[in-house]
Amino acid sequence: MMKPTDSEMEILQILWEKGESSVRNVHEQLDKKDVGYTTTLKLMQIMHDKAMVSRDSSAKTHLYKALLSKEQTQHQFLDKMIDAVYNGSTARLVMQALGNERASKEEIDLIKAYLKNLENT
Repeated sequence: MMKPTDSEMEILQILWEKGESSVRNVHEQLDKKDVGYTTTLKLMQIMHDKAMVSRDSSAKTHLYKALLSKEQTQHQFLDKMIDAVYNGSTARLVMQALGNERASKEEIDLIKAYLKNLENT
């Protein structure tokens, strides 16, 4: 599976959230104010060449759609991070994440329910 760059991930995030979009729409959603429209266009053309996005060119304004699954891409990045940063230990990742005290009570309850479900299967 293709590993998107940071810039490509930003574009994919927009396409996953908004759905099919023009370059102009994606460009306006990007947080980077110093990046020009032509840079966004070139990145999306490269992503099309890499088969990360499809392009509907039947109208004057081309529309792009993500071809990479959000879930698969997240899973790939998570696996790589667990291997690289936590020596393959999912437990270390979870303990580190929960140790940062960012998890809300609702999130902790969801995690507990998920763990209980794993134990019962």
